[in-house]
This record gives sequence, C-alpha cells and structure tokens, in this order.
Amino acid sequence: MIRATGLTLRRGTKVLLDNTDFVVNPGERVGIVGKNGAGKSTLFALLQGRLDADAGSLQIPASWRIASVEQEISDSGMPAREFVIDGDTQLRALQAERAATPDSNGHRIAELESALVEADAWSAPSRAEQLLAGLGFAPDEWMSPVKSFSGGWQMRLALARALMAPSELLLLDEPTNHLDLDAMLWLERWLAAYQGTVMLISHDTEFLDAVAKVILHFDQAKLVRYRGGYEDFLSQRAERLRQTQIAWDRQTREAARLQSFIDRFKAKATKAKQAQSRVKALARMETLAPLHAEAGIDIRIPEPVSMPDPLLVLDDVSTGYPSSDGGKTVLRDVRLMVRGGARIGVLGVNGAGKSTLVKTLAEELPTLAGERRASKGLVIGYFAQHQLDMLDPDSTPLQHLARLAPETREQELRNYLGGFGFSGDTVNSRIEPMSGGEKARLALSLIVWRKPNLLLLDEPSNHLDVDTREALATALAEFPGSVLLVSHDRHLLRTTVDDFWIVADGKVTEFDGDLEDYRDWLAERNANARSEARQEQQSSTDAQAVDRKAQRRQEAENRQRLSALRKPLETQLKKVEADMEKTGNRLAALDALIADPGLYADERRDERLKALEEHGDLSKKHTQLEEKWLSLQEELEALV
Repeated sequence: MIRATGLTLRRGTKVLLDNTDFVVNPGERVGIVGKNGAGKSTLFALLQGRLDADAGSLQIPASWRIASVEQEISDSGMPAREFVIDGDTQLRALQAERAATPDSNGHRIAELESALVEADAWSAPSRAEQLLAGLGFAPDEWMSPVKSFSGGWQMRLALARALMAPSELLLLDEPTNHLDLDAMLWLERWLAAYQGTVMLISHDTEFLDAVAKVILHFDQAKLVRYRGGYEDFLSQRAERLRQTQIAWDRQTREAARLQSFIDRFKAKATKAKQAQSRVKALARMETLAPLHAEAGIDIRIPEPVSMPDPLLVLDDVSTGYPSSDGGKTVLRDVRLMVRGGARIGVLGVNGAGKSTLVKTLAEELPTLAGERRASKGLVIGYFAQHQLDMLDPDSTPLQHLARLAPETREQELRNYLGGFGFSGDTVNSRIEPMSGGEKARLALSLIVWRKPNLLLLDEPSNHLDVDTREALATALAEFPGSVLLVSHDRHLLRTTVDDFWIVADGKVTEFDGDLEDYRDWLAERNANARSEARQEQQSSTDAQAVDRKAQRRQEAENRQRLSALRKPLETQLKKVEADMEKTGNRLAALDALIADPGLYADERRDERLKALEEHGDLSKKHTQLEEKWLSLQEELEALV
C-alpha cells in the first residue's frame, strides 16, 4: 500500500500539505480533488519521486511500477503504434538485448526468448492497436508518424503509451482533456478492468464518479479520505458543512434561488427524458448548495436586453475552410434554426466538425454555400479556447474590462469581476502568470459583458476546476437567453441543455434523446462500422487470387491475433465470475442471517449492524461485477 505519515509539502512559501496522513490500498481507484493550486499535481510529482517531501514520509512498495502520462512529446517521426509500444520499457529492453545477442550464445538467447514470452511480446502490436482504436485512432493512422498528429491527438498517444506500460500504480492527471465522449466511455471501461491501483485527477465530475471509489480531498492543508465516488464525496462533505453551519444563511438563499429555476425548467423542458435529466441535475445543485457557498465563485451572466425568435437560421449551408485551391468542406447541406431561449448541446466525435459549426454560427468562418440568416437584435457571445491566447498578458482583468466599458465606474467593474472570482488584489494582477482556469473565467466575463442573447460555447470548462464548473453550470442554467454548448463534460450538458444536435458524416442533425441514448447510438454506430469493415475486408479477400499457403498463414495470424485479444479478456472474465460466485455465496449467507429473528435481539445489535452494512456493500459490489461481466462478454462477442 501507499502510506503517508506526517507528510508536509510546500511549493515556495505556500504550504500544500501540513503534517497529514493517508493510506491508499492496493487496487483502489482514488480520485484526488481540490481547488486549483491546492497541490494535486505536486502530490503526483512526489509519488513519482520527482521532488522530496519537506517533512514526514511517503512509502510506496519498492516493487511497484508507476505509469503516468508524459505531458510533453518530442517531435517524432516514429509510427504511432511503435510509439505506444515504447511505453513498455521492459519489453523494449528485452527486444534490444535479443537483437544484440549473437546466435552463438544459445543459453542467453533461450533465456531472452522465455522472458519475451513472459512479457507478451508477440501480442504487443495487437494490444497497442486496441489502445489506439479505443482512443479514436482509425486503422490507417496506426502507422502514421507521431509528428503528423495535432497536439490534442498527440496527448491521446501519450495516454495510450501510459496504458501500455505494465504497472501496479497508474497516475492520471486530467486524462480526459483531449477526449471526446466515445473515447471517454472507452477509458472508463478500460480502467474498470485494470488490475492495479489508480490515482486520478480530473475536473470532469461524471468521469471521476464513474472511475473513483475513494476520494482524497485537499482541505486546509490536509488530505481527507472519503469512501465512495465523487457524488458520495459531495454529499458527505455537504453534510459536514451543514453540521458545522458553514454559510448556512447563504445556503438557504442559494437553495431558494436554485428551486426557482428548477421549477421554471420543469415547465419549460419539452421532452420527458430531458426534463427528468434536468430536474435531477439541478436538484443535485440544490443539495450541494453549501459547497457552492464555500467555493466563493458566484458567476452571474447578465440578462439579454432583447430575445428575437428565431435568432439564427442556417439554410442549406456548406461550411469549412476556404483557400485558393477550393478549400476543405467539412459540413454540407446544414438546415438548422436556433430559437429564442433554446438550449442546445452539440455532440460528435473529435474531428467531426463541431467547432466548425460553432465558428460558422459565430461568423468566424464564411459559408461556402447556402445562407446564414441572423435576426435583427442578435448579440452573440462566443467562447473558444483560442480566445485565452488573445488576452493581453501584460494587462490586468480590470484593464481588460475597462477597455470594453470606458464610461463605467471602476467600482461597478470591480463588482462585476468579483462574480467571476476576481476580487481584491487579483483584479490588478498581471494575466501572464495566471492559470488556464483563471484566464478562461476572465475571457468568459469579457464575452458576457455585452449581454448576449446567444451564447456559443466551445469547451468552456476545459481549464476550470470543479468549483468553477459548478458555478458555470448554475449560471448557464439561470441564463434566460439561448445557449449552444460543445462540451465533453456530461454534468455540464445535463444541467444546461434541453436538446441535442449530432455532428457526424459531414451532417448536422437534431437528436431525439439524452446522453444515455447518445451512448447507445455511439455503440451501435461503432458496431456497424466494425461489421462493414469486416465485410469490406472479406470482399477484398474474395476478390483476390491468394495462393493457399499464404491464405493459411494469414488465417493462422488472424487466429493468433484473435487469441491474443481474447486471452486477457477471458482471464478477466474468469476472475469476475469467481468473484461473483464468492460474493453471491456470501450474500446468501447474509440473507439467511438477516432472516433470523434472533438477530434483532438487543444484545446482537453490533452483529446486526455489521451484517446489514456488509450486505449493502456486497450488493453494490455484486451489481458492479454483473455490469463488468456483461461488458467483457460484449467485448468478447465483438472479437468473433
């Protein structure tokens, strides 16, 4: 296990951890949460041995191998698949030694061949391809050079490389930042099957809740352990704050305000499933009002002056990136309308054209065909990541806002910036050293100052910490104007949108469903794609005259590849089945014990409470095992 005793950790003069203790048990999935700057990434650096503790001790088993995602990738001409395989450094070392060992040294060659079998050397290419496919790389990209991919896709390669490495401890710092929903769901399943210990930093609360079973929270220079996922942590911590009456008055006001727009959206939402999803998400915000109060971020988006309807229409629009040679058309024949008060989430895999659509709506890209019609009175607030780079690094938040509103009193500007987390000296601090989250908050504050009636938001939460994401979700839910949101943050989507558009295959279509329906749509689409690929491969094989010897060799390679893919899944399946049997037997024994009237005697109170608690834990575990069993069965069936 990992054990910290009396651990003190500083960054400069700031104390991040002060004489704190914590334990991480083998096989646990631990979410690390805390405000930006609390010390989450510094803790990871300590775990990796890249810095030393200022006091106390941190013990990690000497035999544990630690894997993490490299944050910087050198410009490399290496094929993507080989780059991923390089993550298994032990395998690469064995292969290098085998290549350098002369044939005359038969004894050493035999040892190396045995070690290579033990390291699963022959299945390494197929394992790397599985990781690449899961993270969204098409088969024709697997052998493309690393340097041919954009920065976001290179970070996916770095993640695949980390997952390829054999490890007992996996450290993941914001692994979903560059993933679309499809890849994120795949990563959730992969981590569920991972046999080692996972420590995870993520501002995506739904991903964190799906993966983590324990939370370590940075709280006043201590690490406080909470049992359960992220939602359990929020509930437990909110209850603690209630019990100590932190910000009780503010909580009451916040709860009443949240209830008012819960009621409003109950009446407004037009689809039953979306209405249920919205009410559930906003009710969660009411429950957690004490946490919002403590966070100190209270974003308020000004109400629009007017609300035309419709606001914007695209009529048979084709759009993309024009150039002298004709350019590249990304989306074709788009016919959509943004109504006054509409709240739309835009879904689609990375590269499908979501950002292209938003840029066209914002008039940052011209239409290549068709017509974009804007209503009189339309005021757009457009947020995208590149706008962070447009901030003047030598100016302050107050100076930026004063340039937009030179006639407005300074105190009014300060009050406005305070709602976005800039107060006191921070309004006069230079922007250059600010974090990505602080810059994103500032950019958003400048965008909504003009009181837009249509917000076009392209991944607005990428750099925001959890508290600021919650504040943004609250602000967007209250905003009476129209919202069009591109985000892989499922909680933000559930909380703020009523309808979805899907961008796929060069088209934009309305989607009649919620995020669960979209997950099913993705799964069906991927299954169809795999089926079509197999059919095309079979047709191509039938069309070619292949000699029988080559065909037998190909069939043997296919069997070997399938066997290599199936073996780890079958091993996991057997383990899950054994765990299900063990858990089921214990549940049966507990059922019999709970049915015994004698258990409810006063003298057996402790035994009764212990049995009921164990029964609850095992029931939850048994359900999780059943879900994992079904997932593994589906993966095996896909390999037939």
